[in-house]
Amino acid sequence: MLEWIIIGGGIQGMTMAAFLLKSGKTTVDQLAIVDRNEEPLARWKHCTEVVSMPYLRSPSVHHLDVNPFSLQKYVEKADWNDNFYGQYKRPSLQSFNEHCVHLADDLSIKQAWVQGEVTSACKTGLGWEIQLQNKRLLGQKLVISIGIGEQPYWPNWAQQLKQENESSVYHIFDENIPELTQLQGPVTIIGGGISSVHLALKLSKIYPNDVTLLKRHPFRIHDFDSDPGWLGPKKQRPFRDITSYQKRRETIIQARNKGSIPPDLHKALKKEVKSGLLRVMDEEVISAVWRGGHISLRDKNEKVIQQTGTILLATGFKSSMPGKEWLTPVIQSHDLRCAECGYPIVSQSLQWGPGLYVTGALAELEMGPISRNISGARQAAERIVNSL
Repeated sequence: MLEWIIIGGGIQGMTMAAFLLKSGKTTVDQLAIVDRNEEPLARWKHCTEVVSMPYLRSPSVHHLDVNPFSLQKYVEKADWNDNFYGQYKRPSLQSFNEHCVHLADDLSIKQAWVQGEVTSACKTGLGWEIQLQNKRLLGQKLVISIGIGEQPYWPNWAQQLKQENESSVYHIFDENIPELTQLQGPVTIIGGGISSVHLALKLSKIYPNDVTLLKRHPFRIHDFDSDPGWLGPKKQRPFRDITSYQKRRETIIQARNKGSIPPDLHKALKKEVKSGLLRVMDEEVISAVWRGGHISLRDKNEKVIQQTGTILLATGFKSSMPGKEWLTPVIQSHDLRCAECGYPIVSQSLQWGPGLYVTGALAELEMGPISRNISGARQAAERIVNSL
């Protein structure tokens, strides 16, 4: 029997593993990290590569390692150039990813890696039994570190269009998205957040004068996706004092700068628009009609907003609780507490049940709006480790 099983090998799960191993709470031979992908951070790498994100939005002290200055020290040692951007020292995607690989190698994470999809989980007398498609794992303690990254959000009109013509519309975070150099132009991107803008800047080089960014609202410009006060007691303490979980949910929704972009990205986009390489429109699509190899996007009055060849959705992810298929029976059979929104009600140490912990999206009713971020992953891992 293992000491720990972590479900999820993305940012959250890998941070949890690093904190457990570096604090001496377990050893790599007593740990299993379960993930459907072949290697750590596969989903993160796929999503960031698609949009060619040059720099992270978060500062250099937010990474997977325990020491806050670990990434800075690693970069200094490697003697790379252009690794941090702006006053918050935002790391380049390349240096962040290299640091993650270095950390995984340093901790011999491959020894703990178990590729597979969880089909069920059950509390036994000794710990937790996890059933995968092809094997069974037993562990004394279980951490569920899954995110919403597996559930891209599709508007209704886009779902209908996809049924009419398979190759007319894609979500940029779909695993089967084609090569971006092989799309039928013109290309229209739907969305007004950070991913859509990164993608627009990338595609304007591939399809100059043939890319349109279509969004429902004016750009929301913020340095971060929530107020930095949420990183510490200033915002966290009043949040923990809220006894109603419905109010906590409302607070999280209000606190998130959803669909926002940092100022430097807005500046870069304006430059491309001014040079005529891409267009930006503020319109809401209600329906889409595919005919004769082209798509007509229409508003609520059935007026044609835009005619295009391919649509790329940068519409984010569904906010519903991840892992519902296998988690729902676990919740029911073990009487695990959930709020009205379906998300776990956990202790301050993020414990959901005996020997059961959550991080990431599943911990947000306790952690607040930073829960899904790298900073949230660090604080969650720290809380769990400090409670042991």
